[in-house]
Amino acid sequence: MKISYNWLKQFLQVDLDAEKTGELLTDLGLEVEGIEVVESIKGSLKGVVVGEVLTREQHPNADRLSVTTVNVGEEEPVQIVCGAPNVAAGQKVPVATVGTTLYDQNGEAFKIKKGKIRGEVSLGMICAEDELGLGSGHDGIMVLEENLVPGTPASEVFDIEIDHVFEIGLTPNRADAMSHLGTARDLRAGLIQQGNMVSGLITPSVSAFHVDERVLKTDIEVENKELVPRYTGVTITDIKVQDSPEWIQNRLKAIGLAPINNVVDITNYVLHELGQPLHAFDASKIRGGKVLVKNLPTGTKFTTLDGVERELHEDDIMICDAESNPMCIAGVFGGEHSGVTENTTSVFLESAYFNPVSIRKTAKRHGLNTDASFRFERGIDPNITKYALKRAALLITEIAGGKISSDVEDDYPVKIEDFQVVVSYENIFRLIGQEIPKDTIKNILASLEIKVINETAGGLGLIIPAYRVDVQREADVIEEILRVYGYNNIEFSHKLNASISFDKFDEVKYENKVADTLVSLGFHEAMANSLTKPEYAEKSERLNPEHNVEMLNPLSNDLAVMRQSLLFSGLESVAYNINRKNNSLKLFEFGKTYHKFESGYSEHKHLTLFVTGSRTKDTWTGASKSSDFFYLKGIVTSILAKLGFGKIKVSPTKNSDFSEGITLSLGKTKLVDLGVVKKAILKDFGIKQEVLFADFDWKNVLEMISRKNNKVVALPKFPAVKRDLALLLDTEVTFNEIYNLAFQAERKLLKEVDLFDVYEGDKLPENKKSYAVSFLIQDENKTLNDKQIDKIMQRLQTTFEKNVGATLR
Repeated sequence: MKISYNWLKQFLQVDLDAEKTGELLTDLGLEVEGIEVVESIKGSLKGVVVGEVLTREQHPNADRLSVTTVNVGEEEPVQIVCGAPNVAAGQKVPVATVGTTLYDQNGEAFKIKKGKIRGEVSLGMICAEDELGLGSGHDGIMVLEENLVPGTPASEVFDIEIDHVFEIGLTPNRADAMSHLGTARDLRAGLIQQGNMVSGLITPSVSAFHVDERVLKTDIEVENKELVPRYTGVTITDIKVQDSPEWIQNRLKAIGLAPINNVVDITNYVLHELGQPLHAFDASKIRGGKVLVKNLPTGTKFTTLDGVERELHEDDIMICDAESNPMCIAGVFGGEHSGVTENTTSVFLESAYFNPVSIRKTAKRHGLNTDASFRFERGIDPNITKYALKRAALLITEIAGGKISSDVEDDYPVKIEDFQVVVSYENIFRLIGQEIPKDTIKNILASLEIKVINETAGGLGLIIPAYRVDVQREADVIEEILRVYGYNNIEFSHKLNASISFDKFDEVKYENKVADTLVSLGFHEAMANSLTKPEYAEKSERLNPEHNVEMLNPLSNDLAVMRQSLLFSGLESVAYNINRKNNSLKLFEFGKTYHKFESGYSEHKHLTLFVTGSRTKDTWTGASKSSDFFYLKGIVTSILAKLGFGKIKVSPTKNSDFSEGITLSLGKTKLVDLGVVKKAILKDFGIKQEVLFADFDWKNVLEMISRKNNKVVALPKFPAVKRDLALLLDTEVTFNEIYNLAFQAERKLLKEVDLFDVYEGDKLPENKKSYAVSFLIQDENKTLNDKQIDKIMQRLQTTFEKNVGATLR
């Protein structure tokens, strides 16, 4: 938000320099992110002086040029070659001397240099108004008043305003400060607290408001009083739409607004002056002489000021004429065919208070963010609606020559009351951390227009103005007292107190351990938004849209619910990277899923991994290798091993998001689902390459860790023995079956079972495959002999033959 210092000074008599004022505003919570010097004329006409043309002669080498001698207040006159047809001896003119920097209409700088034009020396430039930024005319040079003294700086002749503009990073809760009046109110409170003698705020007077002639009345009808608690309007006739006066243009330009015409500029001026958005309608385009404030059916077409045709929603508040033709999206954006043009002679001026939540939803639905919606959706002051209307009406009659042609129509059936809050001194001192004099507290509250209605020894009963929508609790009031008192004025001890706590089970330690492991494997941590699209729950068979946790006031339709799965937010990140040619990814995220069940709301912690593309980059030592299911499985099992899990049960996954995958469990407790994401899901994200996904149930993982009683054991003293079997199997037999059968056959001495080769080809019988499986056998108490080893291998072979029909190759 931009605030003009010169504009602030219209409300408050203050003589601090801009830097000091910026520091004070920042201390008050209105953080000044930067201060910009703004000139009404760029360059402030430095180097431009009044000159007197002494002689004018025809250029000897050019028909359209003149050679002049000009007195610019120096010892000797200077020669200047001029191309203007109206230059003449005896004129007083603006002269840009050698070395002066001027700016064209696009803001581009050009420097006046000594030179020769068609053989004649020229030591400056006699200027037209557009060359100085004083207008748009270029028919000839500017001719100044005859009584001006040569050499007088042009900055003393023309009204040049130099302003300092504060760029304020306004927090969303400070709706009261979204104007120059609101900022001046805070600045005054800060100055008073610093001990400065400051008078009251100087607000514009509307006492001169009166109806000139009742010749054009526009009736008002509001259908939904809850969405539109207050709506006011007045009609003004006999206006002349033209450019605004220079002072209004300077104010708007200083804060980054482009002037349009006097009527529209006045509505923008009052918005930034008082914080009340206004809208002016061409009264001749309001059919039936009546304004209806209502909702229209979903799907109704409406073209806004930017020429875009939009489809309305049934919850949008619309300003319509008597025939229910939409003219404006209330509080957000005007219509293309009802606004003020150069042919407008009468206007209906609107000032209203709309429901903030309704305006926010409408603005987000249509993807619009205007100065009006910015204020309405945060909450404005309902008590200045009529005052701001009168202020704007008086400016229009003053500047556009109009007449007020109707009484003010004010539809305000239920007054919006101020807030009442009770605050205790004990809580003030406790939250602030030190005692503040009670008189200081009351003075701060008074400076913020917070009224004390009763006082006891223990505290205060307060009335909070309705425009302070962020101050409704005792803690809010204490925060207001503290920010004006000054955070820097709070004393603090230089003594550092610390306590040491012992936590037998530290969840964060395990998260960090896993994160460090993944980073060492080339993974990058992702942090996705917990808010997501409602339709994602419909893309997965294991999710139920009815279990979505919905936002009451979503920022947008894409952020309307809390996620039930980390898969889709992760795929958004994968797609984003792939679309930017980053095709090889390894991502992980610790995050929560959110669910709404009949029994209540539920949150679940997860760790997810995403792998796609190549494992490594191409190097001179060899080409990269694509990531595959077994690569991800290796990473997952290494993580589980890092966490101290030993024998993990492997079973086919029931997760419908995978085209193929497995579930890793410890006993009956599921730890991880991993597999290849279905192509149908990837297609919705525009992903054409394979994506591998692992989903750890982190709550279960931590629970299993907490149950473990890890012991340190000595390394085995006796050697292990490795034996291999080449098994001919039916194609539907899985390694998981071989693995489980092996440990069923030998539970005591069998330590490891690994698959190191798979063969399927024409040299084998039909529907057959070959598995080469290794078995690690070890007795921790003695050395195994051949007889014991052969007995174990025979038992394994018999088990495989009996259960899966395996034969040795």
